[in-house]
Amino acid sequence: MREPSGTRTGYHHGDLENALVAAATELAREGGPEAVVLREAARRVGVSPTAAYRHFANQADLLHAVKAKGQRRLARTMAGLAEGLGAQGGPRERFYRLGQGYVRFAVEEPGLYRTAFCHVSVAPLQGSREGGGDMSSAFDLLVGVLDELESAGVLRPGLREGAEFAAWSAVHGLAMLILDGSLAVLPEPALEQAIDRTLRMVITGLTVD
Repeated sequence: MREPSGTRTGYHHGDLENALVAAATELAREGGPEAVVLREAARRVGVSPTAAYRHFANQADLLHAVKAKGQRRLARTMAGLAEGLGAQGGPRERFYRLGQGYVRFAVEEPGLYRTAFCHVSVAPLQGSREGGGDMSSAFDLLVGVLDELESAGVLRPGLREGAEFAAWSAVHGLAMLILDGSLAVLPEPALEQAIDRTLRMVITGLTVD
């Protein structure tokens, strides 16, 4: 059976895999990880499922790629807010901005955020360009700023070990309460206050004056 013309164009440009990931990312944005279906991504790109299976072994393989993309976008959002401080911002301010970026991404991209943290039981194909997680990018931002706090002498003694897990848990829990819990019903001013209070309490608990 002849593939649609879109398939030939994708192969000609060597970009069918990226096109499928882009289509699947939009599916995730619309409906979370459950919406990432290989056949639907193929339909949106304009190719047959057979063509899509040449790049992704199964739905889980494609979901791995979208999950990694979501994690990279999360890290870019966090880093973008922190970099906006410029040279004048200290580690406390950068920590705050990283937390803001984390929650902002969750609120603005709930489907992709959920996909970035979804569990995928099947490992990606060996050598896949998009496969696997890239959590280290966002996690490394947190580790880095905690190291900065310690180097600046403002991190409370004895708290460095495991601090990234405690901080991550607090901010992730806040994000999930906003998306799926009781904080979802808060009006905008109260929600902003809840985000601010949570981030400042985490910083206060970790640092000394």
